[in-house]
Amino acid sequence: MAVLRFDSVSKQYTGGRTALAEVSFEVAAGEMLFLTGHSGAGKSTLLKLIHLAERPSRGAVLFNDRNLLKVRGRRVALHRREVGVVFQDHRLLTDRSVFDNIALPLILRGMRRAEIGKRVRSALERLGLADREAALPGQLSAGEQQRVGIARALVAEPRLLVADEPTGNLDPTLSAEIMALFASLPERGTSVLVASHDLGLVKRMRRRVLVLDHGRLVDDIAPEDLADG
Repeated sequence: MAVLRFDSVSKQYTGGRTALAEVSFEVAAGEMLFLTGHSGAGKSTLLKLIHLAERPSRGAVLFNDRNLLKVRGRRVALHRREVGVVFQDHRLLTDRSVFDNIALPLILRGMRRAEIGKRVRSALERLGLADREAALPGQLSAGEQQRVGIARALVAEPRLLVADEPTGNLDPTLSAEIMALFASLPERGTSVLVASHDLGLVKRMRRRVLVLDHGRLVDDIAPEDLADG
């Protein structure tokens, strides 16, 4: 079963710039894969369509067989509860503690305080941030801020996690640890789509790879083909 499907999706911006052109692919439930391509290839735009920060100009994006074009109003927030997003720029609330930043998706769901505490501290432990829960984002290194963003995306146990260059500010050792964490998520029922320009990292992970070139999907590489290359 596909958790996500792009069906001939195109995205054009004002002025005629084409970000995506006739892109079609599926992500299976419990699959981890990578999205790669040159700067400006359309990776970030594609991810924005998934969590409804953008809408396609043509074609359909389906999540759990639900056409996202029909998701409007209050249903947008409901959809975003099922999609965890790791942004390039963290987007942390600077006046809130690490704990509060990670807890935010659970608070918005109306979850009980005891359960929130349990989940947030579990996420802090997994990301090596257990001693930083009271810190403000401005007191953290760039790498720590990125890990807080990842913890916030994971704490609600989403059906799909999308990550835009999640290891861009991390050293190689921590990058490998984060990728190992992402690779474990399908076992917990979360599909994972990671946008990255780090071809070395992508190849080492030996997962399916989608390749964008000037907005077009030009390759869909199976893990065995990537490993052999």
